[in-house]
Amino acid sequence: MKGEVVYLYAFDVAAEIKTDKVGQGLAGGKAGYFAQRDHAATPVPFKLRTDRATPRSVPYYQPLTLDLPVPAGLTLRGLPLKIQLRIYDVGAFSVNITVPFEAATLVELLPMHNPVLSDGRALDQLAEEQCTQVMTTIRAALVEPTKPTEPEAYTVFCLTELDGTRDVEGWLEEHRAAIAGLLTETDPARLSQQQITEVHRITRSFETTDHVIIDWDAALVVDLTGYHEDTLYVLELATVQLEEFHVIDGKLDHYLNRAYELFGKKRAPMPGATPRALRELRQIRVDATKLIEEVTHISKFFGDYFLARVFVGARNRFHLDHWRSSVQERLQQLDQLYSVVQAESNDRRMLVLEATIVVLFLVDIVALFFGKSP
Repeated sequence: MKGEVVYLYAFDVAAEIKTDKVGQGLAGGKAGYFAQRDHAATPVPFKLRTDRATPRSVPYYQPLTLDLPVPAGLTLRGLPLKIQLRIYDVGAFSVNITVPFEAATLVELLPMHNPVLSDGRALDQLAEEQCTQVMTTIRAALVEPTKPTEPEAYTVFCLTELDGTRDVEGWLEEHRAAIAGLLTETDPARLSQQQITEVHRITRSFETTDHVIIDWDAALVVDLTGYHEDTLYVLELATVQLEEFHVIDGKLDHYLNRAYELFGKKRAPMPGATPRALRELRQIRVDATKLIEEVTHISKFFGDYFLARVFVGARNRFHLDHWRSSVQERLQQLDQLYSVVQAESNDRRMLVLEATIVVLFLVDIVALFFGKSP
């Protein structure tokens, strides 16, 4: 059998990326990352092949795609590498490293789960290096850049030849245990029938020559036509969303702790001005809501019905709906806290106003009293 392994690494790198400025950053500077490697860096919007019937009026998200230079002499298990990076305006990079292979059995592919490069480094170190270098090059396009987080990694085994057969369904049925072992990094002989069934639970197919099996940490994509970039893109999109939800969830935890800390402090009334806690909470609510909506928007439209089904399968496997519910609950907690702090601020303001009125009334009485005395 022949095919390729694609390693997807999703990084959160900024609050937002101004994609219209990315090209300027890549073109500028003689000492840039790409200039040093004599590599032409031209970002282009990713395009799906539209040979299936799709509604013309339904758009899809198109991140910028860059082909990155591979360090000279670098291989994985003696195999050449191809590196691509996609830029998402929600503040994320996806570094995709592709390695071709030929194998007699699926078991031979098990070591590909923990790849080590020819220079002794782990593959995720190369992905992080590429991410950092591109960040440095296009820094002007990054809004509130951050240190790259630990990436959300996902491995996709893509098969384009199946031992001379074109009966994909028959081949999959014959190799059910081996496929489950490959996707779970386990000796197939040790797997129970229940686990094998679970691995094969989320599958998608459009033609007799293609099939997708989506598991938690890896997926198997079979397409005997040789074109599987669209399916890879959908799995990448789900991985990016998972990474962004992880980041948003962590930020909301931090925001809530900060908000509770501010709310717990005793503050003197500040008539005529909005308390600092209220301003911070308002900004937190705006930022968090914006992040959630933008992350969800990148997968809002899929004109291709098959790809939409693949995304729904990945969304279910990655529990993206649960992650969204989690961040929404934290956002509601922020809303409640905002309401409490705002009510407290209004109460203090009213108390100050009432006290001021009482004082003025007493001053007026005193003035009247002393004004009548001889």
